[in-house]
Amino acid sequence: MNLRDLKNDWINEFSQPMIIAGPCSAESEAQMLETAKRIKETNAQVPIFRAGIWKPRTKPNGFEGVGVIGLNWLKKVKEEYGFKTATEVANAHHVFAALEADVDILWIGARSTVNPFTVQEIAMALRGTEKTVLVKNPVNPDLALWIGALERLLGQGIENLGAIHRGFSTYQKTKYRNNPNWQIALDFKSQFPNIPMLIDPSHICGNRTGLADITQEAMNVGYQGAIIESHCNPDEAWSDASQQITPEVLAELIGNLKVRNSGLAGFDGEMGRHRTLISDLDFQLIELLSQRMKISEKIGKLKKENDIAIFQPERWKVITEYATQKAKETGMSQDFIEKVFKAIHEESIEVQNSIMIDRQ
Repeated sequence: MNLRDLKNDWINEFSQPMIIAGPCSAESEAQMLETAKRIKETNAQVPIFRAGIWKPRTKPNGFEGVGVIGLNWLKKVKEEYGFKTATEVANAHHVFAALEADVDILWIGARSTVNPFTVQEIAMALRGTEKTVLVKNPVNPDLALWIGALERLLGQGIENLGAIHRGFSTYQKTKYRNNPNWQIALDFKSQFPNIPMLIDPSHICGNRTGLADITQEAMNVGYQGAIIESHCNPDEAWSDASQQITPEVLAELIGNLKVRNSGLAGFDGEMGRHRTLISDLDFQLIELLSQRMKISEKIGKLKKENDIAIFQPERWKVITEYATQKAKETGMSQDFIEKVFKAIHEESIEVQNSIMIDRQ
């Protein structure tokens, strides 16, 4: 059997979008039960309660989760409020403990997905389980690693699988904690339409303000659910406080979602995917232009310090020749490329002029 043969009937148990929600980290029994109680009281369509029991941290000596004791709190949530439960596992020890606690859904985090040895260890510990296992994209933009992780799980007889798109790390500072890079996720979805895809807006945004927009964008391109961090007191959360929302805000977000009919594989769905990719590319273009102008500022300072004229004809000649060459190579309009480069060059001159006459 291969990934394309999986039926993944498990997703049909839930109305769509399937929402997994709860705190980034389990902190105390009281925190878990209050968060679950308030999610329940909002009547939001949240069938699955999540909480991080073990937390992989970038640096040592930070809060790395409460450990096994938190699984007992997840059990209580299930018993008292009827949620199914979900948590992240990062090694065989986590798997055995989570299975013993009868956690319903397990996910493999981005830091684990990037390491085939780790994924193989987890897969072997899960061998033959009927639990649902979700795989987050690796931290780096590598589609093959993401697919490979799912193939390792399938190789151990695990057939209830899903994917979570949580964005990709980048060295550059952007408005996202992790850039969506929609193209990679949509390439995955195109290759494996039978594998349910969930969005993780919390880790993409890294803040509360963009959660609704990212989640809606995912619904527009046919994602089947979302995993969203919700905490009874987000500002006091022990981890990722800035990206967690209260149960009440969560309910409002879910209530405002417009779910697209993924069964309509025609014009609307395809148009939505194209528009999402264009938005993603536009964002990248703006970020790159911003970086370019920052370099222009540095050049402006050097020119000012050395009394060098802003406009350098030879440099402009090199730029226009390069633009013409790239236009031919890509099949794009030479006139269009020249207009774009002229606009960029003019803005660069304006930036350097600001430096020269101390307008900044």
